[in-house]
Amino acid sequence: MMRRTLSGIALATTVALATTGCVVSAPEAPGDAVTAVTQPVPGAGAVVPMDAPIPPEVSMCTATPSPSGLPTPGQMAPGTTMADIADRGRLVVGIDIGSNLLSFRDPITGEIKGFDADIAHQLAAAIFGDPNRVHFRILSTAERQKALEEGTVDVVVKTMSATCERAKSVAFSATYFIAQQRILAPRGAPINTVGDLSGRRVCEVRGTTSLDRVRRLVPSATVVAADSWSDCLVMLQQAQVDAVSTDDAILAGLEDQDPNLTITGPSMGLEYYAVGVGKNKTDLVRFINGVLLRMAFDGTWMRLYNEWFAPSLGQVWSAPAARYEG
Repeated sequence: MMRRTLSGIALATTVALATTGCVVSAPEAPGDAVTAVTQPVPGAGAVVPMDAPIPPEVSMCTATPSPSGLPTPGQMAPGTTMADIADRGRLVVGIDIGSNLLSFRDPITGEIKGFDADIAHQLAAAIFGDPNRVHFRILSTAERQKALEEGTVDVVVKTMSATCERAKSVAFSATYFIAQQRILAPRGAPINTVGDLSGRRVCEVRGTTSLDRVRRLVPSATVVAADSWSDCLVMLQQAQVDAVSTDDAILAGLEDQDPNLTITGPSMGLEYYAVGVGKNKTDLVRFINGVLLRMAFDGTWMRLYNEWFAPSLGQVWSAPAARYEG
């Protein structure tokens, strides 16, 4: 059975950017919200301060939650995207099943579980009043954006980082989780920093921001592209590659499956997970942002964080705070 073990994650305040373009806004907590902070976690590498400036490559375009608040579950306004979903009778969610702690298939029950899966259940509960009105569609990382563009899913909740480039084709909610890119390597291997990847074979999944970052930071590394992180794990175990580099939340699930591997090195950069939505579905973006905001203030986000991450990461004070423009 999978254990819930992770290396460190530093949660930071979230930005939400104008719908008219990708601009960087300073973090700001709404109302009397407590700005998200965390205690340093042993082995977490470089923990990013909670008031650190948001780097320019982290960008998304999102909309404020509806000023009238969330509608009553089961009573979506006619003509809205949520009403169409309600009429269908289920929320179609693009997700992964190979990321322990985030989204994985329970080996005993067969159910899809994890932090991302629970976010999807919260969205379904807000629409239907029933968290189980979800149809999970399994997607590879490379398939996420295409599924949203073609409308084969309503949303993607799959460690999808919001970027300006992606925002040209799809829309994003506010950030609901923040991870750090690090390195997974065999214990005892001389790989401790990003510089140690020079001249080595590094496994990455196609269509990820982590792949782009490795190519940018270590152009001399040989990037081996795979379809899934599970494929990368097998290649690392078989010595076909020297390391894997991606979000520490994902690497932790791989490390948990093989005690001969370890997460190493300081943070190479932050990844801001957001719910992916089809372009021009502003009403659904506002709805999702309302759900995320409610989760932050009624304790649901903290409960889910404690269930999946607190045993190894320690306590945080709140969910990432969001500022909305547009």
